[in-house]
Amino acid sequence: MVTNNSKGIIVDRLTSMAVFVKVVDLGSFVAAANETGLSPQMVSKHVVFLEDRLGATLLNRTTRKQSLSDIGRAYYERCKIILGEAEAAESLASDMRRHPRGLLRVNAPKTFGSLVLAPMVTRYLARFPDVEIDLVLEDRFVDPVDEGYEVVIRIGNVPAPGLVAVPLAPYRIVVCAAPDYLARFGEPKKPTDLMHHQCLVFGQSALSRPSCWHFYEDGKETEVNISGRIRSNDWLTLMRAAVEGYGIALGAELIMRDELAAGRLVQVLDGYDVPIRPVNAFYIAGRRPTAKVRSFLDAMVEAFGPEG
Repeated sequence: MVTNNSKGIIVDRLTSMAVFVKVVDLGSFVAAANETGLSPQMVSKHVVFLEDRLGATLLNRTTRKQSLSDIGRAYYERCKIILGEAEAAESLASDMRRHPRGLLRVNAPKTFGSLVLAPMVTRYLARFPDVEIDLVLEDRFVDPVDEGYEVVIRIGNVPAPGLVAVPLAPYRIVVCAAPDYLARFGEPKKPTDLMHHQCLVFGQSALSRPSCWHFYEDGKETEVNISGRIRSNDWLTLMRAAVEGYGIALGAELIMRDELAAGRLVQVLDGYDVPIRPVNAFYIAGRRPTAKVRSFLDAMVEAFGPEG
């Protein structure tokens, strides 16, 4: 509450209230000046500013003593409440900056969010019981400022003006299939062999549109047109189809890690490189991250951060 008084001097009303309360508590302008580090004249100006603003006398002054007017007594009690609330608000803000608490809004791609991020979120909430998370999963690149997100996770090289990136482990892409599928149809030995296999296609386009997988060996790129009976924009659907032996899948090792470790899927063509996609968590530049944002980003780096 900053106000211009009648003489054009900018005055902080909360400061004036605090000075006024000090004058009343300590019994004199001089004592209040010594306590606040102001001159007695400046202490007097703060009180006069309040009286001018209210159009009423707060302190009855004589050369020997001072006393509160009826209005001054009521105003004094209310000032103590207002100053206490202001101090509590500052203390709460400071505490929230030091200790994670409050609602955290996070946006992430659907597949990464449901299969990778969700388990980390529940572990994070167990560590920080004063935090709530609103996790929204969608594949479009949202504007965190306009849409109110504090953390945004994105895969691939995406433009991020006004955002600060926290690198996470990149998507390492692998090709895999169920042991049953490989027993029935054989294992591809080179990328072009995939043209003779059922491949599980990730995407939203029509089945008649060809899809390509890209491979590298010794810096040389091989582009393979693949096809299959199942196409879906939901990776969990494709992974389940792969586990059940319906074809060969290409996807993030991070997502298929459990299936590979359990032997339900087997990696093939591991001698060939597949393009790696960067993964980043973003927060808004120019804003000092709150404790909940910092702790969430730290938890992400710990779970799947840059070294994987």
